[in-house]
Order: sequence, then structure tokens, then C-alpha cells
Amino acid sequence: MLEPNYDPLVADKSSHNDPSSGDSGKAREVPRRVEPGLPGAELVEAGLVDLERGVESVEALLVSVGAPRLRTLGFEIRSPFASPEHRLYELLAADDPDAAHSRYNALIRRLVSFERAAACAS
Repeated sequence: MLEPNYDPLVADKSSHNDPSSGDSGKAREVPRRVEPGLPGAELVEAGLVDLERGVESVEALLVSVGAPRLRTLGFEIRSPFASPEHRLYELLAADDPDAAHSRYNALIRRLVSFERAAACAS
């Protein structure tokens, strides 16, 4: 069940210290929303919503694959699916077995592009 006023597109509202940012350990705000201009933002946004609802979609599985990195970027991901890589591939293969491998790789590239862009934007 969703908490009242919970927005799955809003990242963790806490601040953290990032020594690699060159700000001498000063606290800074973490990104709070999926920025629509980032590559793959539509996949991540849809995945966060589906994941929060417990829907096993391509997008939710993709967000589950990226959960560790997305968390470090400040996105709150409460319950990622277990074995998301295998589940994502199986879901893609069920739809189109001949294209599953290339679709899987394309989705992973979009996820990595989003993560890199979000890291630069924060």
C-alpha cells in the first residue's frame, strides 16, 4: 500500500556529502525528480511507478536492474524485483524471441545513459 502523499518519482529528500563533487564535504541536495530531458527518463519514470505498484513490466525490471546506482543518485527504490536481469530477458523473449537480445542490450544502454546524465545533472 502506498503511503499518503508518496510520490515514487521523488527521490530521497535527504542531503548527503559527496567527496567527489569537490565541495569539501558540504551537504547538497539530491535530485528529487526524474528530469524529463535526460535520455531514458521516460523508461525510468514509468519503471518507478510500475515498481511501486508491484507491476512486473519491462520498465520496472529495468529500474530493478539499475536500483543500486539509482539509489546512489537519490532515487527511492523500495522493493526491486529479484533477478531482474533474467526476468527482463525472459519477458522480452516471450514477446519476440528473435529480438530479445538486441532489445535487452538497447534497454541497458538507455539505463546507463540515464544514470550517467543524472549523475552529471546532480
